[in-house]
Amino acid sequence: MTHAKTVDCSGGLLIGHDGSEFSNAALSWTLDLADRLGTSVTVVRAWVLTTAPRPKTWSPGYMPPLVDFEEASRDRLQADVADLVSEHPDVEVSHQAVHGRPASILVEGSERADMLVVGPRGLGGFRGLVLGSVSEQCVRHAKCPVVVVHGRGEQETPPARLSLDDNLTPDD
Repeated sequence: MTHAKTVDCSGGLLIGHDGSEFSNAALSWTLDLADRLGTSVTVVRAWVLTTAPRPKTWSPGYMPPLVDFEEASRDRLQADVADLVSEHPDVEVSHQAVHGRPASILVEGSERADMLVVGPRGLGGFRGLVLGSVSEQCVRHAKCPVVVVHGRGEQETPPARLSLDDNLTPDD
């Protein structure tokens, strides 16, 4: 058995989901759009050994095959998005866990998608970034239109003034 290294997508909307609130907001937007357009959604989670959940077959001293890590990643993805997906029963949704770097996987998958959707940033990086590295790479290199979904609220918007700035302000 081999594990997936590419996205299996033939049209429709492709979205990267890493489990963050940003990706949940992007998925909600994507599902709403797919419902209106009558198209399918492919939800992808990239994984590597250091980010994959522990497979059911794991035990001390035993390294499960990569397909077990893929299955664990896909199961976690399905659990993470189940509530959002259930709000759109008419949308055909496929869940895929693909081994590799998120930006590379999404850009490669964009060759066969009608549109790629990402959140502004994911679990990594620095709080307050307007656009994360994966989102930026997708915008720059995708082979289809890309939508970056920014959620509403303070958490998604960087502060106008960083706390470090207070320390640099001259004393009165």
